[in-house]
Amino acid sequence: MSETTQSKPIHDFTLEPLEWHPYVTPVKLSEATPEQLDALKVTPSNTKVSDYVLVLAQEPETLAERTPLFNDIMYAPDGLSRGGREIGALAASFVNRCIYCAAVHANRYIQLEKRPDVIDAVYEKGLEADLPDFEQALFNFGVDLTAHPDHVGVYQFYHLREIGLDDLEILDLIHSVAIFGWANRLMHTLGEPHVKG
Repeated sequence: MSETTQSKPIHDFTLEPLEWHPYVTPVKLSEATPEQLDALKVTPSNTKVSDYVLVLAQEPETLAERTPLFNDIMYAPDGLSRGGREIGALAASFVNRCIYCAAVHANRYIQLEKRPDVIDAVYEKGLEADLPDFEQALFNFGVDLTAHPDHVGVYQFYHLREIGLDDLEILDLIHSVAIFGWANRLMHTLGEPHVKG
């Protein structure tokens, strides 16, 4: 079956399940070097190794550093809630128009927080979404940090503290936004999202 009949590229934000099709040939596990296999041994979700990670395995030294960092930022038990981190990643993905990442983080937020209304508002109004105060502060910070990092300062931190975030939670939010600013750009340049087919 050809790629065109299997799935098609997507250019609009969606909550539908997506696939990511790389432009760069992913590493084949059966042909991977010992260094590549070592770098692949810890995956963020502990499920199947994605094509994205298999593309990153072309540079195993980088992947070996990236994966533990990603895991610590998105899955560490203390600090900002998992849902809060997903809102930060979602904000970055909306600013950067990374459709694949946005779908992943929106769906994870719904699974974790059981608040589809928050995600519905983001998908309806995008960067202008009107959210509950807590989520609005996280989302706005993610948008500001991604779109205008040189303008982030006292004003934004005041709002985060006003909703009750402490230093560790703010740092977790910064990290979740920042790592997806980086990841979004990699996803854009290394492949494209397709509707699952």
